[in-house]
Amino acid sequence: MNPVMRNRLIGLFLAVAIFAADQYVKWLVVGPLGIDRIGDYKELLPFFDLRFTQNFGVSLGMFEATSMEARWVLVGVTAVIALVVILWMLREKLLGDIIGLSLILGGALGNIKDRYDLGYVIDYADLHFGTFRPFLIFNIADACITIGVVILLARSFFLRDKDDKNTNEAAPDAAES
Repeated sequence: MNPVMRNRLIGLFLAVAIFAADQYVKWLVVGPLGIDRIGDYKELLPFFDLRFTQNFGVSLGMFEATSMEARWVLVGVTAVIALVVILWMLREKLLGDIIGLSLILGGALGNIKDRYDLGYVIDYADLHFGTFRPFLIFNIADACITIGVVILLARSFFLRDKDDKNTNEAAPDAAES
């Protein structure tokens, strides 16, 4: 198997693993732990609780789906975005880029399944320092999407310039031969 195909298979496996972990933890929170109603929570650490919320919107609660039609539009739009991410991932060759896209894809699929099944996304991770909350309540899928975007941006800003310089430096050598 060539290295590019291996990288793509690693990416697909990672996306499926993230999807499975996200769905398992959501099931654990609302099932065996019984944190399944607004206001329910369980303190794990002085700065971290499991706290049930329903997110009817997308990132940061924006574009809230307040009707059945809006819910299905949101499912459709996020499914199209996930499809674009899959196609992008299958075109990439470098493992670092594929990993970032895999995190985004796995997280997106987890949240799409919630929205499809329930009409909202289950969020439960509540990081706080006293009353200060640096983030909204989130889930594994949200965290993976965010980390994936950060990886892609960092690679884009810091690694692509080096690749472009190497390409430009190689071009005159090719012209001379």
